[in-house]
Amino acid sequence: MRDSINICIAGAGTIGTALGHVLAEKNNLNVTLLSVESDVVDDINIKHINTSYFPQIRLNPRLKATGSNTVLETAHVIFLAIPSVAVVPYLNSMLDSICREAVIVNLAKGFGTDSETIVDDLKRIVPNPVCTLKGPTFARELINHMPTAMTVGAEDESVFRLLKDVFDSTTIHTDYTTDVKGVEIMSILKNIYAIIIGIVDAHFDSPNLRFMVFTRAFNEMRHILLKFGGKQETMFRYCGIGDFGLTALNDLSRNRTLGLLIGKGFFSDDISGKVVLEGRIAAGVISERLFTMQVPESEYFMLAELNRVFDGGYNIKKFIGSIINNDLPPVPTNGH
Repeated sequence: MRDSINICIAGAGTIGTALGHVLAEKNNLNVTLLSVESDVVDDINIKHINTSYFPQIRLNPRLKATGSNTVLETAHVIFLAIPSVAVVPYLNSMLDSICREAVIVNLAKGFGTDSETIVDDLKRIVPNPVCTLKGPTFARELINHMPTAMTVGAEDESVFRLLKDVFDSTTIHTDYTTDVKGVEIMSILKNIYAIIIGIVDAHFDSPNLRFMVFTRAFNEMRHILLKFGGKQETMFRYCGIGDFGLTALNDLSRNRTLGLLIGKGFFSDDISGKVVLEGRIAAGVISERLFTMQVPESEYFMLAELNRVFDGGYNIKKFIGSIINNDLPPVPTNGH
């Protein structure tokens, strides 16, 4: 491990600020937030606070911020903490600034371009080692030093060892898998199925029903994961059951909240066109991919039913009956 590691976190929103605050406590890490918001940069550097995102949290004074892309030139590790739709265009625009040896870590949860995972897209445009970091992580918990778990998905074990050293002696705990595709797909699926759990909970405050649907959803997610080339064992990493549970069952989750609003009847056709949450977007993309792969709709009937909700004109009172009165997808015979 290097005596000193330069960390650049692209994006000074909630997760970027929380991660930077935690890592800045280590004396061997030089942590800088890269932001396009000049007021955020000034707040962090002068007042040691991010008024826009954590107005009541005093940040570690070792955490710096900048609006200059030159920080990328000396970064050993670059965390991408920006919205999923912006990651690929952003990195494309920064190619000349990034050190070729820097490890690039994707934190965004969603698709890149052309229905490919973000990591797949990034690997096509940069020569750098690229990995993914996903897990049951609310930024509000992370910044308050609650123990937090995340999965490193990397093809090269040396990347995991580097990140393990970065997170050593912090509140961030990691596990590791070479199934990068699986980690990325699970981070997409958990948002979709969290919406479904939200719809169910909006109708019934029933633990029996909630965990019946939760189990069926997890099984359908497994089926889709394998279709996309992920490994079944990845579902039992932090990025799998942990992240799905956090997103589906906690009211801090935006996608679960969307499900609650739909279930309560607050999802009009007018609102439908304006909602751009990751789960809503991903539901359509995943369905299109499965259709192209000629996977029968009976093997992803919960997802298909959710897309019918998004299409409009759906009687939401029929949703729960529709998703539980179907046989579970068969156990895959090509499990990894």
